[in-house]
Amino acid sequence: MVNWKRREFVRTAATGMAALCWPAHRLIPAIGGSGLKISLAQWSLHRALQSGRLDHLDFAARAAGWGIDGIEYVNAFFADKARDSAYLAAMNQRAADHGVRQLLIMVDGEGGLSETDDKLRGQAVDNHRKWLDAAHTLSCHSIRVNAFGVSADRVARHQAAVDGLGRLAEMARPAGLNVIVENHGGLSSDGGWLAAVMREVNMPNCGTLPDFGNFCLRRQDDAQWEKPCVEEYDRYRGVAELMPFAKAVSAKSYDFDAAGNETTVTDHTTEGRIAEVERSHTEGSDTITESILYDYVSCGVNDGLLAAVTLCRKVNAGSWETIRKAELPY
Repeated sequence: MVNWKRREFVRTAATGMAALCWPAHRLIPAIGGSGLKISLAQWSLHRALQSGRLDHLDFAARAAGWGIDGIEYVNAFFADKARDSAYLAAMNQRAADHGVRQLLIMVDGEGGLSETDDKLRGQAVDNHRKWLDAAHTLSCHSIRVNAFGVSADRVARHQAAVDGLGRLAEMARPAGLNVIVENHGGLSSDGGWLAAVMREVNMPNCGTLPDFGNFCLRRQDDAQWEKPCVEEYDRYRGVAELMPFAKAVSAKSYDFDAAGNETTVTDHTTEGRIAEVERSHTEGSDTITESILYDYVSCGVNDGLLAAVTLCRKVNAGSWETIRKAELPY
């Protein structure tokens, strides 16, 4: 598999795109046609939403407070409200009050659209209907769906995905909605496979939502989530393969070393901030691993601001050594 460098990826896949720095932001068409703007994906705040510190109806206000005027919902945060006209009206009102556009709904938990079992796939298509209706009510342009399935047969899954996505896109067409697929683990994170599905579906309202950081093909113990990734698709190649069909992009930017190689975020704080970034390289027969640790102010008016950065290093499986620490006074 090709290991693309960042510069090659930028030339191939990101022509005309803005550089983003926050995780789980997306690029959306700017109002007035003046380039691209940033939208905020609700999953960026999933810890606050899941803990109850942030109410779903306050999401638009939070985004607007950060100067972001486009938002994307996750259906799990209003799972029982898809057909609640009063609740959807309240969402519309909140968005209008804050000058925020509601762009799409990320739909999970409604079944796999590449299930090879006809009955399961048909049920999944039908399960998405209510979210198409909700997206139309909220003036969204798309719903994001998953090309999940349990079969390991790539060819059978391809044909199933063409059928499931094609039927759903046809269902969405009269409302002017797009059906967009994210690389979201398993076979859907194989850029070549998903691009081939898009080519065969060949419908203008069926596309992709390339996620820069979600190319895990297989996790430990074949878990769907949580466990470490043991097989990953080349993300630069994958994004380049999916970009021709993209209706939106989940742009996650990490750190790069001087040679243009991406480093890896290995830990986050409970608030979702980056806690540790690692990078490694080989010198002779030794593997040198460097860790950058981020500490944050935990109280007072500077709560959440960066407090210190520590650089540690180890050789092979040896012990960590602190190389340098910088503290930020406020």
